[in-house]
Amino acid sequence: MRILGIDPGYAIVGWGAVEYQGSRFTCLNYGAVTTPAGMDFPQRLDLIYTGVENLLETYKPEALAIEQLFFTNNKTTGIAVAEARGVILLCAARHNLPIYEYTPMQVKQAVVGYGKATKQQVMEMTRRLLGLQSIPKPDDAADGLAMAICHAHTGASALTRMGIKNLR
Repeated sequence: MRILGIDPGYAIVGWGAVEYQGSRFTCLNYGAVTTPAGMDFPQRLDLIYTGVENLLETYKPEALAIEQLFFTNNKTTGIAVAEARGVILLCAARHNLPIYEYTPMQVKQAVVGYGKATKQQVMEMTRRLLGLQSIPKPDDAADGLAMAICHAHTGASALTRMGIKNLR
């Protein structure tokens, strides 16, 4: 399964493209879509849309894994990130790409095995799982890769693919 993991933002959108087969990961690539601070916000959103669309066309993922938003103390920043995230979701929807959302705690649990792991622990385990020489930079790209790993470990399970999401 080919997965595009996304760490949403309006200044930096971190991303990681990962192939997962059996229990083996292959890192296809990673990076960031960036927007200039002085640019008008609608143009920044357009850059994000175009950047994500280019990623979808280049890597042809079968799933998009994206971080769920959590409430922040800075409402202005939270709203801007939510708008950028909405543009990313729209782009994926227009490409008929299944979208999976994960909380930071779910990502930590799936990547490290501990839901309260530190950011450094997540980045190091991401590096190890993907067989990379060093921790991916920028941090946002490492977060995108961790998001893809999370989906591979949780959302891409056989039960989820069969439509069984809640076993109660």
